[in-house]
Amino acid sequence: MDGKLLARLGAIIFVAIAITATVIEMSREDQTTPARMAPGPRQPADEMRQSLRNCQQLGEAAVSDPGCLATWAESRDRFLGRTPAPSSPGPLPPRPVEGEQ
Repeated sequence: MDGKLLARLGAIIFVAIAITATVIEMSREDQTTPARMAPGPRQPADEMRQSLRNCQQLGEAAVSDPGCLATWAESRDRFLGRTPAPSSPGPLPPRPVEGEQ
């Protein structure tokens, strides 16, 4: 056997092994694919999500809608993990008078 014939034989064997491995792997995927699960009971819609959808449907009019502005602020605070700002600011702390300490 000369070198060219041996190289060709090796290439054919390599391709045959690769094809066999591919077929085996593809047949495994079909067997291990989980069966589709039936959907569970629907959870009640989140009020925030519904409010955001309503604002989305308003389009440009939502920019001037106070309800949408409040919903967006609450959504932003929820996303950023901030506590919501108080709705009415409390009294300011007394400021020190100059000259007193």
